[in-house]
Amino acid sequence: MIKLFPPASFRNTCFWLMSATALLFLSNTIAWSADKAETSDVKKENKEAEDVLAGHSYHGEVFNEGPRRAAYLMGNTGDVHFDVTVKNSEAQKFLDQGLGQLHGFWYLEAERSFRHAANLDPDCAMAFWGAAMCNLKNSKRAKGFIEEANKRIDKASPREKQYIKALEAYIKADKKKSKERNDAYTKAMENLILDYPDDLEAKAFLAVHLYSSRSSSTSYIAAEALLQDIFAKNPMHPAHHYRIHLWDHRKPEMALTSAAKCGQSAPGIAHMWHMPGHIYSRLKRYQDAVWQQEASARVDHAHMMRDSVMPDQIHNYAHNNEWLIRNLIFIGRVHDAVALAKNMISLPQHPKYNTLKKRGSAKYGRMRLLQVLRTYELWDELIALSQTPYLEPTDVEAEQVNRLRYLGAAYYGKGNIKEGDAQLAKLQKRLGNLQSEKKRAEQAAVLKLKGDTPVAALKPGASKSSKVTKAIKAAIEKAGKPFVAKINKLERPINALKGHQAIAAGDFKTGHELLKKAGGADEVYLLSVLWKSGEEEKAEKALRKLIGSHKNEVQPQATLVELLWQSDKKEAAKKEFETLRKLSATIDLDVPLFVRLAPIAKELGFEADWRIEDVAASDVGDRPDLKTLGPFRWKPSPAPTWQLKDATGKLRSSEEFKGKPHVLIFYLGFSCLHCAEQLQAFAPMVQEFEKTGIPLMAISTDNIDGLKTSIKNYDKGDLPIPLFSNDKLDTFKAFHAYDDFEKQPLHGTFIIDADGKVLWQDISYEPFMDPKFVLKEAKRLLPKKAKWTGMQLDIF
Repeated sequence: MIKLFPPASFRNTCFWLMSATALLFLSNTIAWSADKAETSDVKKENKEAEDVLAGHSYHGEVFNEGPRRAAYLMGNTGDVHFDVTVKNSEAQKFLDQGLGQLHGFWYLEAERSFRHAANLDPDCAMAFWGAAMCNLKNSKRAKGFIEEANKRIDKASPREKQYIKALEAYIKADKKKSKERNDAYTKAMENLILDYPDDLEAKAFLAVHLYSSRSSSTSYIAAEALLQDIFAKNPMHPAHHYRIHLWDHRKPEMALTSAAKCGQSAPGIAHMWHMPGHIYSRLKRYQDAVWQQEASARVDHAHMMRDSVMPDQIHNYAHNNEWLIRNLIFIGRVHDAVALAKNMISLPQHPKYNTLKKRGSAKYGRMRLLQVLRTYELWDELIALSQTPYLEPTDVEAEQVNRLRYLGAAYYGKGNIKEGDAQLAKLQKRLGNLQSEKKRAEQAAVLKLKGDTPVAALKPGASKSSKVTKAIKAAIEKAGKPFVAKINKLERPINALKGHQAIAAGDFKTGHELLKKAGGADEVYLLSVLWKSGEEEKAEKALRKLIGSHKNEVQPQATLVELLWQSDKKEAAKKEFETLRKLSATIDLDVPLFVRLAPIAKELGFEADWRIEDVAASDVGDRPDLKTLGPFRWKPSPAPTWQLKDATGKLRSSEEFKGKPHVLIFYLGFSCLHCAEQLQAFAPMVQEFEKTGIPLMAISTDNIDGLKTSIKNYDKGDLPIPLFSNDKLDTFKAFHAYDDFEKQPLHGTFIIDADGKVLWQDISYEPFMDPKFVLKEAKRLLPKKAKWTGMQLDIF
């Protein structure tokens, strides 16, 4: 165990408290402190800082989370200006940038800009108002920021005071009384607009509030009027984003002009390119939706690679890409859909924002990969991928059950009854285990109720109304209840595979009944089974109805062509084929569904490539070349190089590790309790890391003597992790493991590949404490030839 240094007064503190420069930093440069603080206030501030854990903010918990790296002027974040009381002209630029980012729901970067403005001008109340606006979904942080704004409200203008008081009342109001809360904020913003009719931003925020708090009494026309008033004065205001949200679910065609301008109004914000995809998707214009969503992904990739950000740290990145996959499925770009889904699975995972249990790239990618493989009957590929990290077995029960269902369907689809039955048996075994657990729990509950009297000993003729019988029934029901939902969930995929089993045996009627009972089957496939069961008329009617509600989707249209042809309705099939050709510009002709249409196309006199080129829409605005927005795929950023001394005083360099993957830990000195705990957690696993060719090393804020203390305090012998000194903190800063606002280092853990690229990172006010996750993720991400196919994860 790593020992803490003795003096009790220093426990849980970081190395800052041991240096003479700490007091100078705390008294002179701590952000947002008064320029001319009284000596007593300085002493009080220094005393309070002594209780702050290493890496934690000196200003309280609200500042621990969120961005702690300085902002920079990005450009292309919206033509907006927020005229507020601010002393520093540079701070005004960051306020304007934060406002544009806020309009684009780019909350992480908006908060960074507002905090940067506050750092430049500590008295600017509206900088903290902006930070609060970025955290409306995190009431604790929002309250913390609005309180900071309130501390400076005496230095704000009357207009700014209205902004702050309106938001404060909204944040602190009872959420259970949502109508009263929303109405009060609406009224407060209306009063602000009445007092300041030229304030476009107040109108924008009121418009989005009317949308987000919409009820049966919300006036869409009133919100539209507000937005039109903004556009009359600034046609390219990023409030086009809000107009898309307003009409998205009610009358999407109303927002077509905004769809043509949204991304162009703030081209540096990925979400602004994504939003028009909502409108085009609602209007079944999937080619245009795909363009928008690809634009969004490219802009996100450019930002992430430029600023060393992990993909799923951008909260709506995974949502954009999974929607893009859905639209690719609709237009028949099957290979691109598969590739993008695999890419999502390959991206870095993190316990906070991207695992199979969270709605991040890993979960969405796996979900959409299974969907496209099922939709286009890519059974061989599904079976092959089930033996790879893309669709490997998982310890997440719901995902594993889903995997077995799809894998069984693939085997039955290929006519491999034996392997299909094997997957069915695995599900049935799971069900049997659950039913046994349920029975044991029920028996245990009865035994507890009746002592040692088993259920079988109860008299068969006992009165149903007797207290004993009722008590027993209640005990059984209570004990079995937790298992009921789990059993029901397992019965559905079992019924589905029984349905596929029947279909593989030629019993389409039974197959249809079982699949319908199971739920979750592809609607088009289900209707094709109904058709083949002898219910042609019923199936055709239902399929045509489905096509009507799924306009411009190629899979149901192609299926109708195939089924009509098989039923010898060749004239009807030809007519529907002509309709399909109008949608066919991007269809992949080599997937099974379209391969089966090839002989039909030939007999109808069509060319082998029967697709028709798409005609570009004329109402989508001035679209840039997609390549100018950013790369098609995310790639890891280069790790900074470094030269540092180890505990022996020898100068070491990152060049030594060129060609070698490794894990790099940044820790805040031997006196940091959390850092000691982190080294204690990682040290016993050094050999496991090294067995896989991934050495561990750590960079410290300590000088060489401090490194020696860390080694000495490790009571299991020599500390097996090489330590390097960076008391100048330049390497911490280069890796962004540093709070630029408070001038203090942060905890960091990085996985670096053989080419010196950062594949994974965690930078936080607390150290990453799960070495097993890091090892597992390193094995998954590092380019390594896999025995099963000779392929590697498609990260790039």
